[in-house]
Amino acid sequence: MDKSIRTIFEAEEAHNRIDAFLSERLKVSKNQILHLIKNSLVFINNRICKKGGEKLKTGDEIKILQKQTPLSPPQNTDYTNLEISIIYEDETLLVLNKPPNLVVHKAPSSQGETLVDWLKQKGFCLSTISSQERYGIVHRLDKNTSGAIVVAKNNYAHAQLSKQLKDREMGRYYLAVIDKKLDKKVSVECQIGRHPKNRLKMANLDNFRQKNLISRYSKSEFLPLMTDKRGNASLIAAKLYTGRTHQIRAHLESLNCHILGDGLYGYKGDIDTRVLLHAYLAHFIHPTSGKKMFFKVPVFDDMLEFLKKNFDEAGLYEVIQEDFILQRFSCDRSF
Repeated sequence: MDKSIRTIFEAEEAHNRIDAFLSERLKVSKNQILHLIKNSLVFINNRICKKGGEKLKTGDEIKILQKQTPLSPPQNTDYTNLEISIIYEDETLLVLNKPPNLVVHKAPSSQGETLVDWLKQKGFCLSTISSQERYGIVHRLDKNTSGAIVVAKNNYAHAQLSKQLKDREMGRYYLAVIDKKLDKKVSVECQIGRHPKNRLKMANLDNFRQKNLISRYSKSEFLPLMTDKRGNASLIAAKLYTGRTHQIRAHLESLNCHILGDGLYGYKGDIDTRVLLHAYLAHFIHPTSGKKMFFKVPVFDDMLEFLKKNFDEAGLYEVIQEDFILQRFSCDRSF
């Protein structure tokens, strides 16, 4: 048996399907488990498991292959001019500062260069628990959003970090500039789903009377940090309690607030800028060492220059200190 195989657990009850068993224990979808099985990465008593419906017996030993193999880079694509800062790296994971205007992984609605393709071309070993388009990606960021993103190098790390996301032991705090003056901390808690009239958007579905809309629970908290020199825009911090698609943007729109540059979600200003939203602080528990990890990911120059030009510069550096933000969210680095 390969030394890179990690024993996960023993089956405690008979007659349980292995896909259901692993999905529950690893807190990932059955599709992700079936992907592992399809790629011969799951073993029962040192025998390759060939189908998700295979039944377990009490005491069966389940192992998952953790071997790290560099993935083939994309063909006919050159990423040498794409610069992505590595904030942290070890044998288990990466923390990157994703630039704006870069798609994380391929999707039907967006083609072209992606973060995953860059990772492949650089020769990083990545987890394979997700589809080929999403190798390594534990959580995503919108194309126009910059900042902290965590990448798993093996399937064990990926599963553990995914579980932390669901259990809210892993999280991020964002910086954004909005087109309204926010006077106090505001929380939005609602059902979120596809906008009934614009399928490109997500929306607070509590604001719609239509029934039978597919939705999921979501919660965000927004903290005002500073008002701009004109008194009509705010630098805010956002804390996510859930991680739904476009959550920050949709929640702000439901408050009649819009991130500068975000025309999709209602920004109507004439400032020529990208969406000023940045994943600034990130925390999680290291999947192998158990150590609590915390990172501050630098704001990109375009957003920083905008802030320095439109906000009081001396006060700006005070309010974007991590301790200033965390204390006002009633948090500390121990999380």
